[in-house]
Amino acid sequence: MGGIAPVVLGLSMSNPDNFIDEVTEELRRDRLFAAMRKYGWIGGLFVAVVVGGAAWREYSIAQHDARAEGFGDALIDALDMGDPLARAQALAEVPATGTQAALKVLVQSSDTAADRAGALAALAALEGDSTQPQHYRDMATLRRIMLAGTDIALADRRTALEGIALRGFGILAREHLAYLLVEEGKTAEAIAALTALIQDQNAPQGLIARASAVIVALGGSMPEASAG
Repeated sequence: MGGIAPVVLGLSMSNPDNFIDEVTEELRRDRLFAAMRKYGWIGGLFVAVVVGGAAWREYSIAQHDARAEGFGDALIDALDMGDPLARAQALAEVPATGTQAALKVLVQSSDTAADRAGALAALAALEGDSTQPQHYRDMATLRRIMLAGTDIALADRRTALEGIALRGFGILAREHLAYLLVEEGKTAEAIAALTALIQDQNAPQGLIARASAVIVALGGSMPEASAG
Protein backbone atom coordinates (compact mmCIF):
# COMPACT_ATOMS: atom_id res chain seq x y z
CA MET A 1 0.00 0.00 0.00
CA GLY A 2 2.69 2.47 0.99
CA GLY A 3 4.34 2.28 -2.42
CA ILE A 4 1.16 3.04 -4.33
CA ALA A 5 0.25 6.45 -2.92
CA PRO A 6 3.45 8.27 -4.02
CA VAL A 7 3.09 6.81 -7.49
CA VAL A 8 -0.52 7.81 -8.00
CA LEU A 9 0.18 11.30 -6.66
CA GLY A 10 2.57 11.82 -9.54
CA LEU A 11 0.40 10.45 -12.33
CA SER A 12 -0.03 12.74 -15.30
CA MET A 13 -3.41 14.19 -16.21
CA SER A 14 -5.46 14.20 -19.39
CA ASN A 15 -7.59 16.95 -20.88
CA PRO A 16 -11.41 16.76 -20.71
CA ASP A 17 -12.04 19.94 -22.67
CA ASN A 18 -11.01 18.78 -26.16
CA PHE A 19 -8.63 21.69 -26.68
CA ILE A 20 -6.54 19.62 -29.08
CA ASP A 21 -9.47 19.39 -31.49
CA GLU A 22 -9.15 23.14 -32.03
CA VAL A 23 -5.54 23.01 -33.20
CA THR A 24 -5.32 23.69 -36.93
CA GLU A 25 -2.96 22.26 -39.54
CA GLU A 26 -0.98 25.51 -39.86
CA LEU A 27 0.18 25.36 -36.24
CA ARG A 28 3.37 23.40 -36.93
CA ARG A 29 1.90 20.14 -35.67
CA ASP A 30 4.98 18.09 -36.54
CA ARG A 31 7.16 20.30 -34.38
CA LEU A 32 4.67 20.23 -31.52
CA PHE A 33 4.42 16.44 -31.57
CA ALA A 34 8.22 16.19 -31.55
CA ALA A 35 8.28 18.31 -28.40
CA MET A 36 5.61 16.09 -26.84
CA ARG A 37 7.68 12.98 -27.54
CA LYS A 38 10.89 14.57 -26.24
CA TYR A 39 9.40 15.90 -23.02
CA GLY A 40 7.29 13.02 -21.80
CA TRP A 41 8.10 14.09 -18.24
CA ILE A 42 5.84 17.08 -18.60
CA GLY A 43 2.81 14.79 -18.81
CA GLY A 44 -0.15 14.62 -21.15
CA LEU A 45 -2.01 17.56 -19.69
CA PHE A 46 0.79 20.07 -19.56
CA VAL A 47 2.16 19.52 -23.06
CA ALA A 48 -0.91 18.34 -24.94
CA VAL A 49 -3.22 20.81 -23.23
CA VAL A 50 -1.14 23.77 -22.12
CA VAL A 51 1.31 23.92 -25.02
CA GLY A 52 -0.46 21.88 -27.66
CA GLY A 53 -3.95 23.12 -26.95
CA ALA A 54 -4.47 26.25 -24.95
CA ALA A 55 -1.48 28.25 -26.16
CA TRP A 56 -2.23 27.44 -29.77
CA ARG A 57 -5.96 27.90 -29.19
CA GLU A 58 -5.28 31.55 -28.52
CA TYR A 59 -3.42 31.72 -31.82
CA SER A 60 -6.11 29.87 -33.75
CA ILE A 61 -8.73 32.34 -32.55
CA ALA A 62 -6.62 35.23 -33.81
CA GLN A 63 -4.54 33.69 -36.59
CA HIS A 64 -3.11 36.99 -37.72
CA ASP A 65 -2.11 38.18 -34.27
CA ALA A 66 1.68 38.31 -34.39
CA ARG A 67 1.94 38.58 -30.62
CA ALA A 68 0.05 35.33 -30.05
CA GLU A 69 2.09 33.58 -32.72
CA GLY A 70 5.32 34.83 -31.17
CA PHE A 71 4.24 33.63 -27.74
CA GLY A 72 3.54 30.11 -28.98
CA ASP A 73 6.82 29.99 -30.90
CA ALA A 74 8.75 31.19 -27.86
CA LEU A 75 7.25 28.49 -25.65
CA ILE A 76 8.12 25.74 -28.13
CA ASP A 77 11.63 27.16 -28.65
CA ALA A 78 12.21 27.16 -24.88
CA LEU A 79 10.93 23.60 -24.48
CA ASP A 80 13.21 22.47 -27.31
CA MET A 81 16.28 23.29 -25.22
CA GLY A 82 17.88 20.14 -23.84
CA ASP A 83 19.74 21.76 -20.97
CA PRO A 84 17.35 22.11 -17.99
CA LEU A 85 18.81 25.38 -16.72
CA ALA A 86 18.86 26.94 -20.19
CA ARG A 87 15.29 25.76 -20.73
CA ALA A 88 14.13 27.25 -17.43
CA GLN A 89 15.83 30.55 -18.21
CA ALA A 90 14.35 30.65 -21.70
CA LEU A 91 10.84 29.99 -20.32
CA ALA A 92 11.31 32.74 -17.73
CA GLU A 93 12.26 35.21 -20.47
CA VAL A 94 9.17 34.56 -22.63
CA PRO A 95 7.08 37.77 -22.45
CA ALA A 96 3.51 37.09 -21.41
CA THR A 97 0.50 39.14 -20.33
CA GLY A 98 -3.15 38.33 -19.72
CA THR A 99 -4.07 34.70 -20.31
CA GLN A 100 -0.62 34.07 -21.75
CA ALA A 101 0.79 34.70 -18.27
CA ALA A 102 -1.41 31.91 -16.91
CA LEU A 103 -0.23 29.51 -19.60
CA LYS A 104 3.38 30.42 -18.91
CA VAL A 105 2.96 29.66 -15.20
CA LEU A 106 1.47 26.25 -16.00
CA VAL A 107 4.27 25.37 -18.41
CA GLN A 108 7.00 26.56 -16.04
CA SER A 109 5.56 24.62 -13.11
CA SER A 110 5.61 21.44 -15.19
CA ASP A 111 9.32 21.64 -16.00
CA THR A 112 11.55 19.41 -13.87
CA ALA A 113 14.09 22.24 -13.78
CA ALA A 114 11.58 24.58 -12.18
CA ASP A 115 12.17 26.15 -8.79
CA ARG A 116 9.68 24.14 -6.77
CA ALA A 117 8.96 26.77 -4.14
CA GLY A 118 8.65 29.47 -6.79
CA ALA A 119 6.40 27.28 -8.93
CA LEU A 120 4.09 26.55 -6.00
CA ALA A 121 3.86 30.25 -5.18
CA ALA A 122 3.11 31.12 -8.82
CA LEU A 123 0.43 28.42 -9.04
CA ALA A 124 -1.20 29.62 -5.83
CA ALA A 125 -1.22 33.17 -7.20
CA LEU A 126 -2.83 31.98 -10.43
CA GLU A 127 -5.50 30.09 -8.49
CA GLY A 128 -6.46 33.28 -6.72
CA ASP A 129 -6.35 35.54 -9.80
CA SER A 130 -9.98 36.30 -10.63
CA THR A 131 -8.93 37.98 -13.89
CA GLN A 132 -7.89 34.62 -15.36
CA PRO A 133 -10.31 32.10 -16.89
CA GLN A 134 -11.62 29.57 -14.38
CA HIS A 135 -10.28 26.55 -16.28
CA TYR A 136 -6.71 27.90 -16.05
CA ARG A 137 -7.19 28.47 -12.33
CA ASP A 138 -8.49 24.92 -11.93
CA MET A 139 -5.51 23.60 -13.86
CA ALA A 140 -3.28 25.51 -11.44
CA THR A 141 -5.02 23.85 -8.49
CA LEU A 142 -4.49 20.39 -9.95
CA ARG A 143 -0.87 21.09 -10.80
CA ARG A 144 -0.14 22.58 -7.36
CA ILE A 145 -1.56 19.52 -5.62
CA MET A 146 0.50 17.22 -7.85
CA LEU A 147 3.67 19.24 -7.32
CA ALA A 148 3.33 19.68 -3.56
CA GLY A 149 2.05 16.18 -2.80
CA THR A 150 2.09 15.32 0.87
CA ASP A 151 3.58 18.71 1.74
CA ILE A 152 -0.04 19.88 1.68
CA ALA A 153 -2.24 18.39 4.39
CA LEU A 154 -4.54 15.73 3.02
CA ALA A 155 -7.64 17.56 4.26
CA ASP A 156 -6.53 20.71 2.43
CA ARG A 157 -5.90 18.79 -0.77
CA ARG A 158 -9.35 17.23 -0.53
CA THR A 159 -10.99 20.62 0.00
CA ALA A 160 -9.20 22.10 -3.02
CA LEU A 161 -10.10 19.15 -5.26
CA GLU A 162 -13.72 19.13 -4.15
CA GLY A 163 -13.88 22.81 -5.08
CA ILE A 164 -13.34 21.98 -8.76
CA ALA A 165 -14.98 18.54 -8.88
CA LEU A 166 -18.16 19.89 -10.51
CA ARG A 167 -16.44 22.03 -13.16
CA GLY A 168 -14.61 21.35 -16.42
CA PHE A 169 -11.73 19.42 -14.89
CA GLY A 170 -14.01 17.68 -12.41
CA ILE A 171 -13.28 14.17 -13.63
CA LEU A 172 -9.57 14.74 -12.99
CA ALA A 173 -10.33 16.12 -9.56
CA ARG A 174 -12.37 12.99 -8.83
CA GLU A 175 -9.42 10.86 -9.93
CA HIS A 176 -7.11 12.57 -7.47
CA LEU A 177 -9.74 12.43 -4.73
CA ALA A 178 -9.69 8.66 -5.23
CA TYR A 179 -5.91 8.69 -4.83
CA LEU A 180 -6.36 10.47 -1.50
CA LEU A 181 -8.40 7.47 -0.38
CA VAL A 182 -5.46 5.27 -1.33
CA GLU A 183 -3.19 7.48 0.72
CA GLU A 184 -5.54 7.14 3.69
CA GLY A 185 -5.51 3.36 3.38
CA LYS A 186 -9.20 3.22 2.44
CA THR A 187 -8.67 0.56 -0.21
CA ALA A 188 -12.27 -0.52 -0.76
CA GLU A 189 -13.48 3.07 -1.07
CA ALA A 190 -10.65 3.91 -3.46
CA ILE A 191 -11.44 0.91 -5.68
CA ALA A 192 -15.12 1.89 -5.74
CA ALA A 193 -14.30 5.49 -6.67
CA LEU A 194 -11.88 4.47 -9.41
CA THR A 195 -14.33 1.90 -10.78
CA ALA A 196 -16.98 4.61 -11.04
CA LEU A 197 -14.50 6.77 -12.94
CA ILE A 198 -13.62 4.18 -15.56
CA GLN A 199 -17.33 3.62 -16.18
CA ASP A 200 -17.91 7.35 -16.73
CA GLN A 201 -18.59 8.02 -20.41
CA ASN A 202 -16.64 11.29 -20.15
CA ALA A 203 -13.47 9.61 -18.86
CA PRO A 204 -10.54 9.98 -21.28
CA GLN A 205 -8.55 6.89 -22.19
CA GLY A 206 -5.47 8.00 -20.27
CA LEU A 207 -7.46 8.29 -17.06
CA ILE A 208 -9.11 4.91 -17.64
CA ALA A 209 -5.70 3.29 -18.10
CA ARG A 210 -4.31 4.87 -14.92
CA ALA A 211 -7.35 4.07 -12.82
CA SER A 212 -7.45 0.51 -14.10
CA ALA A 213 -3.79 -0.02 -13.21
CA VAL A 214 -4.34 1.29 -9.69
CA ILE A 215 -7.44 -0.89 -9.20
CA VAL A 216 -5.40 -3.97 -10.10
CA ALA A 217 -2.48 -2.84 -7.90
CA LEU A 218 -4.87 -2.48 -4.98
CA GLY A 219 -6.08 -6.05 -5.46
CA GLY A 220 -9.40 -5.11 -7.01
CA SER A 221 -11.00 -6.57 -10.11
CA MET A 222 -12.10 -4.79 -13.22
CA PRO A 223 -15.82 -4.42 -13.91
CA GLU A 224 -16.94 -6.84 -16.59
CA ALA A 225 -17.70 -4.15 -19.16
CA SER A 226 -14.20 -2.64 -18.81
CA ALA A 227 -12.12 -5.77 -18.42
CA GLY A 228 -9.63 -6.63 -21.16
